[in-house]
Amino acid sequence: MAAMTVQLDIVSAENRIYSGLVASLQVTGSEGELGVMPGHTPLLTNIKPGMARIVKQDGKEEVFYLSGGILEVQPSSVSVLADVVMRADEIDEQAAVEAKRRAEAEMANAGADFNYAAAAMELAKAIAQLRVVETIKKNIAR
Repeated sequence: MAAMTVQLDIVSAENRIYSGLVASLQVTGSEGELGVMPGHTPLLTNIKPGMARIVKQDGKEEVFYLSGGILEVQPSSVSVLADVVMRADEIDEQAAVEAKRRAEAEMANAGADFNYAAAAMELAKAIAQLRVVETIKKNIAR
């Protein structure tokens, strides 16, 4: 008996990053973690900066960083649309650490005209990238 799968397309502003059959997808939705499997109820929602974890039809996992975007679930397909999508091996860990440090420093030393929302978004993106890197390191260590 063949495993149940759904067609997944992950698309950035520049190109299609992934297209294939998957057994499941996990992303960070606007209300928290969201898992999508074949047969999921149709859905359209915002996704926050974070990790997209897919389980392919052969059982292997792949992890991506998403800058945020839109998730659309249809009966036979799932689409993730994001401004920035990076495979885990494309993330510059040192740059993410520096971006996190910079955003935290800006938030700690905020003045009257400080844009807190922008700094919080930069911090969320950096933390999400580091989370993807840590996930990959844990999987390699197994």
